[in-house]
Amino acid sequence: MGNGIAHVFAQHGHPVSLIDVDPAALERATATIAKNLDRQVKKGTLDAAAPATILGRLATGTELAAVADATLVVEAASENPRVKFDLFEQLDRLAPPATILATNTSSISITEIAARTGRADRVIGMHFMNPVP
Repeated sequence: MGNGIAHVFAQHGHPVSLIDVDPAALERATATIAKNLDRQVKKGTLDAAAPATILGRLATGTELAAVADATLVVEAASENPRVKFDLFEQLDRLAPPATILATNTSSISITEIAARTGRADRVIGMHFMNPVP
């Protein structure tokens, strides 16, 4: 799911930092985005030069510190309350105070997630359905 969200943001002109604890997952995500962009080119819905530009907007990494300059963070971690709660506690510490923290949860209370932060008024639900692109 995270790769599809990153794809859509990058395709619409936004710089994207794709973060995961597993470098192999980041490689798979980037490869999936590239494959989906190529499919769009073949379908005629995307100019042939666009994939390079779009992929150029993607940065990958394993450190949450990458959110230090973010204005929007969209979380797409596994649907596990403890994982999401811990992640939002960390994001709250690392992201600027004005950053909007969005969760892609489909089953966990957004109010409970927001309560783990000092910015409940800047935590939102932003659920994407598959396929995103």
